[in-house]
Amino acid sequence: MPAFNHTVLMSGVDYFDDSAPINPLMTQEAAIDLTEAAAEHGCIREALQSAGVTVHTVEPPKGCQDGVFTANWALVRGDKAVMARLPNARKAEEPYAAEVLKSFGKEIIWLPEEIEKFSGQGDALPCGDVLFCGSGYRSDPDAQAFVAKTLGYERIQLKAKPWLGDDGQPVINAYSGLPDSFYYDLDLALSVLKFPTNTKKGLIAWCPAAFTPESQAVLRQFDGVDKIEVDETEAVNSLVCNLVSTGDTVIMNDGAPTFTAALESHGLKTIRLKNPELAKGGGSMRCTTLSFN
Repeated sequence: MPAFNHTVLMSGVDYFDDSAPINPLMTQEAAIDLTEAAAEHGCIREALQSAGVTVHTVEPPKGCQDGVFTANWALVRGDKAVMARLPNARKAEEPYAAEVLKSFGKEIIWLPEEIEKFSGQGDALPCGDVLFCGSGYRSDPDAQAFVAKTLGYERIQLKAKPWLGDDGQPVINAYSGLPDSFYYDLDLALSVLKFPTNTKKGLIAWCPAAFTPESQAVLRQFDGVDKIEVDETEAVNSLVCNLVSTGDTVIMNDGAPTFTAALESHGLKTIRLKNPELAKGGGSMRCTTLSFN
């Protein structure tokens, strides 16, 4: 059995769309090909299974353009699931996700009402007892504090750099009304590759250029994990941080030779896929899988 990400939840691409462009990757420059998106989604599932991951598949929520991205439904640890609080275009996913997770025997925990934003596993990446948390775009720091306390994690609070307009000012997404960033979820800027053991630190990958200077300093000073640095060109062009690792095998996007070599130098095997249709919605491997760890 994989050391982590041993069991994941996936849905489907039936309603996948970018008609409500709630992140900067939804450019709408080319129509989404659902047949190709379904093939990509199937290849992800097959790659996970070949790496020993148990994949539970459920129907996607009807009419939800982002319902394929199950990672954003919650953060799950053991028998507890802290549910997400999603942007306007994704609200219908929340009750559906709660019913799905309840059917798997998870205790459903909702955020306090005053907390407005939490992007589930997309912005909360566990590495053993450490939780790397993104905020400022799809998640509030108060949400991350609640999640870390509820699920028993040490919180490392981070923020990616904002999307800037031609005037140099941060962009507010016209559809969601939320601040925008290319790295709107942390899983586009940081990956967990190995959990810690009794004798070794955990291992993460991160793209320094994706983060604010303050968060760069936090990660550089944090000595609880070993780190691989990812070049921003590979992080942007191939979404390579949006991966799933079992601690032995990394299922990732192709097109990042420097990062691939770094992974293999750490003894990790790689399965490299191409997901151009899923990328039109702003996600890839990590976004399509919610871990039951």
